[in-house]
Amino acid sequence: MARFSPYSFNGGTILALAGDNFSILASDSRLSEGFSIHTRECPKSYQLTKTTVLGSVGFHGDVLTLTKILEARVKMYEHEHHSQMSANAAAAMLSTILYYRRFFPYYTYNIVAGIDEEGKGCIYSFDPVGSYERESYRAAGSAGAILQPLLDNQIGFKNQNNVKKEPLTLAKALNLVKDVFISAAERDIYTGDTLVINIITRDDVRVERFPLRKD
Repeated sequence: MARFSPYSFNGGTILALAGDNFSILASDSRLSEGFSIHTRECPKSYQLTKTTVLGSVGFHGDVLTLTKILEARVKMYEHEHHSQMSANAAAAMLSTILYYRRFFPYYTYNIVAGIDEEGKGCIYSFDPVGSYERESYRAAGSAGAILQPLLDNQIGFKNQNNVKKEPLTLAKALNLVKDVFISAAERDIYTGDTLVINIITRDDVRVERFPLRKD
């Protein structure tokens, strides 16, 4: 007899990188369940403000509910304060929303990417009940365990001796994001179709698309 579960996992992968004056949040566009693909055009990134983007994967129903609440809270903040919410304020707000639902949590894995008050790139990673921290790079979702070691090697230079640690440039970051998602799409059936890259600077958010394998 099958047990009822209020949750479902709809796959998808998100990745974020922070540079000196930019940040990147990338996701694939496949929405699936089991061995069925529901749609090939469902990016996991949601722009909250002019300089802040949310990446959210997991149960798509909870993702939609969470993003609807966040968009409403951001609009309320703008009407009350007559200014846009900063990236670290958006991260703190998301943490309290997730923690409020800790006894029946949203089945979502979230990353907030943006530009901080000093003009530097910043990303914040979350667990499903609101614990978060600021990092330089993070991957989450169905291929998160595949991408994270690659980022540790290429950006974090973990367990490497006599390596020259150079600042991460935008060009290198874009090439790296494309390479790691190509690798993820080869190994993870829940990641694929199209790579959507949000490039966040002090001025705006630019979106680029890159094809991935579709089978």
